[in-house]
Amino acid sequence: MELYDVMRTTFAARDFTDDPVPDADIRRILDNARFAPSGGNRQGWRVLVVRDPATRQTLGPLIAPTMQRYVAQVRAGEAPWNTINPTRLSDEEIAAVEPPQAMIDKLTRAPVILMVFVDLSVVASFDSQLDRIGVISGASVYPFVWNILMAARNEGYGGTLTTFVGGREPQLRELLGVPDEYAFAAMIPMGRPVKQLTKLTRKAVDDFAMLERWGGERLGS
Repeated sequence: MELYDVMRTTFAARDFTDDPVPDADIRRILDNARFAPSGGNRQGWRVLVVRDPATRQTLGPLIAPTMQRYVAQVRAGEAPWNTINPTRLSDEEIAAVEPPQAMIDKLTRAPVILMVFVDLSVVASFDSQLDRIGVISGASVYPFVWNILMAARNEGYGGTLTTFVGGREPQLRELLGVPDEYAFAAMIPMGRPVKQLTKLTRKAVDDFAMLERWGGERLGS
């Protein structure tokens, strides 16, 4: 596929056929994804290829509490898990919402799951002393994650970048034997999509790009 076609058709796939994803295909996907940039070219990412049914069964309960609050806040008209606008919901109101088990099952029962971690001991976190949640560390791992998804699309597979299980990172590290200096970055359920989307909806360039400064003129056509 042409690069721009891959970029415009790589969607969040959550419904997969039962077709397996062979190790050889995963290796080819990762072999191309590894050329993503990272701070200092340190390439601090690590990938765990998860197929074991017992591990998958354990992932569900780790995802459920985070997804439960997410759904509760969406139903209340809030931006879920937002660090600027905290939730107005009580613990009791959140607990009254049933976690969407069907959605959780879609994530944990994909033909294969890739778990991506990043080594914080090699990442430059330039915003670590600011009075807000840090985001810059992600610059050294999420280009790699997105390359995985685009490479998967190029190979006829699909997946989605999910982070719900990150709410239980200590338990996740224990489950998978991950050292403490590694942070969870992404869980990617992967397989052959039941339906391949070819037209995605996104905001127009004029909605987010400005010249020179905030509120500046739009880019010319």
